Amino acid sequence: MKSFTADYVFPVYADPIKNGIVTVDEGGKILSVSDLTSSTDPPPEKLSGIICPGFVNTHCHLELSHMLGKVPTKTGLVDFIKEITKQRGTTDDGLIAAAAEKADNDMFENGIVAVGDISNNNSTIAIKAKSKLHYHTFVEIFGFLPNRAEELFENALNLMAEFKKQSVSITPHAPYSVSKELFRLIKKYCETHNNPLSIHNQECDDENKFFRYKLGKFTELYEYFGMDITHFKPQARNSMQSIVPLLTSKQQILMVHNTCTNLKDIYFLKRFDRKINWCFCPNANLYIEHKLPKINLFVDQGFNITLGTDSLASNQSLSILSEMQTIQNKYPAISTAKLVEWATINGAEFLGIDHQKGTLETGKTPGLNLITNVNGLNLTPESKVKRLI
Repeated sequence: MKSFTADYVFPVYADPIKNGIVTVDEGGKILSVSDLTSSTDPPPEKLSGIICPGFVNTHCHLELSHMLGKVPTKTGLVDFIKEITKQRGTTDDGLIAAAAEKADNDMFENGIVAVGDISNNNSTIAIKAKSKLHYHTFVEIFGFLPNRAEELFENALNLMAEFKKQSVSITPHAPYSVSKELFRLIKKYCETHNNPLSIHNQECDDENKFFRYKLGKFTELYEYFGMDITHFKPQARNSMQSIVPLLTSKQQILMVHNTCTNLKDIYFLKRFDRKINWCFCPNANLYIEHKLPKINLFVDQGFNITLGTDSLASNQSLSILSEMQTIQNKYPAISTAKLVEWATINGAEFLGIDHQKGTLETGKTPGLNLITNVNGLNLTPESKVKRLI
């Protein structure tokens, strides 16, 4: 049995406790959370900072970890996609596996306990099987040409079967890379299977421009890939508004990035019975588009908000604390307590592991993080995270 006390303890399900005490057993299960007036035997280890549950990273691409520093920054999404497709298959399999294993360990050291991870191949299966982290894998489907929908869907089912001993589902990549026919096949599958979705959403202005007017850099992207998109007609509405009717009402859906999502999009979404969660990966948005989502628009709208890191192709590190610092720097009105909620219980609820992770409640094994170099209840640019359990 171990006990820890710090300047503040964030149980997440309750208000922060000044000089709180957390007691865990040898397996990391929470035995109690109390204030300093309580006595523990042995006495608690005294720490400086904030104790909170382990973080949940709801959006990552572990298989792209070998691309750290290889893709230029601030190129915009279309050029970023071109660079990824040029480079991702040019690295030795051993180096890809070693980089992914290192990234997995780095996430553990950064206080992350669970990950929603995107996979386009089977390269991370063995790493996830032996990882200390909980993974849910989203097997991602691409295919904007209607005549290939059934073939691509079957390929995704086959890949998902390779992850059969792990938590896994199939998911569309993004509005601009999945045909209506393929969206409908996924929706049909979701009607009868437990299959949460994770969709890249509105990462740049050109995505909305393409759906509204069939103009912008995405037309260049399809030409670059040699694709005939004469079947696609302008939708006269933003990309997310165009695909919401094609999404299931049966499953949890994570909309990732949302860099150019506006208030009209959010209000449009409220007209539909969809289980929408938002995921923000601000450091990746700055890396690719040099632009942040209008996160303040999403607060108090009634939707679950989570945090992700994206991949090392679009980020310098896989650190949820770093994402929190970026948000608080841009939006200081969003409290650290709220950010911790986004980084813990909200992600755990989306991944369906909130019975174990996300809050410091008796009987749970959420992991314990210590955030140091804080200013009272606020993060600072110098804040660091240390895993306690």
